[in-house]
Amino acid sequence: MTNRQLTVLACISVVMATGLGVAAPSAAAARRTVHPGESIQEAVDAARPGDTIIVLPGTYHESVHITKSLTLRGSGATTVITPPAAPLPARAENPCAQTGNGICVIGAAEKTVNRVSIRSLTLTGFKKSGIWASRTDRMTVEGVTAERNGTWGIAQERSTRGAFRNNTARDNAESGIFVANTIDREGGATDTLGAVVRNNTLTGNRIGVTVRRVRNLSVNDNVLTGNCGGIFVVGDEGEPGAGDMTIRGNRIHENNKFCRGNTRLPDIQGVGIVLTGAEETLVRSNSIRGNVGASPLSGGILLFKSFVGATNTDNVIKDNEVQGNKPADLANQGTGTGNSFVGNRCETSQPAGMC
Repeated sequence: MTNRQLTVLACISVVMATGLGVAAPSAAAARRTVHPGESIQEAVDAARPGDTIIVLPGTYHESVHITKSLTLRGSGATTVITPPAAPLPARAENPCAQTGNGICVIGAAEKTVNRVSIRSLTLTGFKKSGIWASRTDRMTVEGVTAERNGTWGIAQERSTRGAFRNNTARDNAESGIFVANTIDREGGATDTLGAVVRNNTLTGNRIGVTVRRVRNLSVNDNVLTGNCGGIFVVGDEGEPGAGDMTIRGNRIHENNKFCRGNTRLPDIQGVGIVLTGAEETLVRSNSIRGNVGASPLSGGILLFKSFVGATNTDNVIKDNEVQGNKPADLANQGTGTGNSFVGNRCETSQPAGMC
């Protein structure tokens, strides 16, 4: 062995012995398990960013407040989160419980909470929403059932790149899935950077899916039936306008439940897809059947005249199967321009001639 080789080996030995030049290993993500009778919130509080919390089958009477990156995974339909039978003293409630929600994922204006994953559990009976999220990025909700909650099933505002897949939202007082720019003030639509609402089953809600004052997302391959209304895309006169989205491959049948109107909307019944104040939205290859009602919003696919004067512009309604909806399969109201109806299989339209 040469002197040069001996020198190199000696240097390597020093580095290995001292740790110089070697990157310190990152802390491994931990798995924490919550058993019936234990607190999910305590596990969340103790978790480090990136940890996974496994919630075993059982009924957990609490709300859960999340402000860090983690995975919260139940064991399917047998993991149920529901409010306490009796109200807790205010000092004992976390912020999520105080607002009447089941699971809250809350970031801050200066720092979003990123990559939270909620999977395989049921949220039922909360005064407001099953899941409520604000200021998040890349949040995933998958395999969750949200039922009989007092406002929304699964809802998100001020957030980007959310993914809502393979969930069931039923019998919620407002929307099964709700995505908005913000709920507490007016303003132009915000870019979701590609949020996804896909393969969900939405039934018995006031509205199956509402996307309000947002842009750049997809609502694809969902099943919506038995709601008062199917899918609502809602904009207003703010800039930029709502839209630049795809609504494709959804099955929207017999959403004929009756919901009394409120200060924002008239009575809702028999509604397939409504666009109001939307622009550059593609509605393609959906099956929309048997949505029947006497509401101003009733029918198969409706471009609705906005209550605040916002127009529908440059939307494409293409290759949809739209049949058996009343008063019409397709309707184009208001003064919007650039909207096209192409290749749809339908029977009636307002005005005539769009089928």
